[in-house]
Amino acid sequence: MIDPDKLLAWMFEDVVQEYDENFSMLYALSIGLGGDPTDASQLTYVQEKGAVPLKAFPTMAVVLGFPGSWMADPRTGIDFSRIVHGEESVEWNRPLPAAGKVIARHKVISVEDKGADKGAVIAYDKYLFDAGSKELIATVRHTTFARGDGGFSGSSLAASRRAATPVEAPIPQRSWKTTTLPQQALLYRLCADRNPLHSDPATARDAGFEAPILHGLCTYGVAAHGIVAQWCGYDSDRLKRLQARFSSPVTPGDRLTVRSSMDGATIRFDVWNETRGRIALSNGTAVVAD
Repeated sequence: MIDPDKLLAWMFEDVVQEYDENFSMLYALSIGLGGDPTDASQLTYVQEKGAVPLKAFPTMAVVLGFPGSWMADPRTGIDFSRIVHGEESVEWNRPLPAAGKVIARHKVISVEDKGADKGAVIAYDKYLFDAGSKELIATVRHTTFARGDGGFSGSSLAASRRAATPVEAPIPQRSWKTTTLPQQALLYRLCADRNPLHSDPATARDAGFEAPILHGLCTYGVAAHGIVAQWCGYDSDRLKRLQARFSSPVTPGDRLTVRSSMDGATIRFDVWNETRGRIALSNGTAVVAD
């Protein structure tokens, strides 16, 4: 059973990761950049010797400094077999370099008991620093729904809690369409999560899926690609914040539409899965700079 105070005090080792331009290009390719290999704006993220210096796509922050499957540790009291990724948000303080060394520090922010038959919600932050300058690059909040762990007593909540207010679906001002690659999950797993659910057909079938599914964070990166393409002219340095809720899985090869509208500096968006006829990402909010 979950002990919320124990989780809130969970100690993480710093994760140090060094990466090169090849890694940045692989990440960009894995979320669909370079889909038009003649588009100079996209080539900025996938070509190291172009007219414009290579840039790292900002959502690469979600895969850098991965702390491992710490929730699988029996001491957490979490039923690891029943967790699902609920939401993800990133706030950027500065652009990621195309190659560099980062330090990731993690902290559990909140543990919320939804009820005995409703599970628990656990949010933890990753603070991503440049290893050289010690400057904060980004803060990443990862929210997990622990479906088998509700009903614990004496729940303690950290002062900072995740936003639970639903965001209204946008009335789209713009729509951006893309078709995921059949091999997209195989590309994305090289950047971080190698869970066989995303690569092994037998594992996927055992989990109730017809085929391996795309990583939710890959769909999140695709959404960011769509926002940057529609609203930022492919200048990803303008993206300052991105948040979304994972609503349904995507199968590699599915056709997706990022539907969005802007009010001031805030963009509301969702991701519609054209192939499945359902929402893949909901409650999407992005903030962009002028």
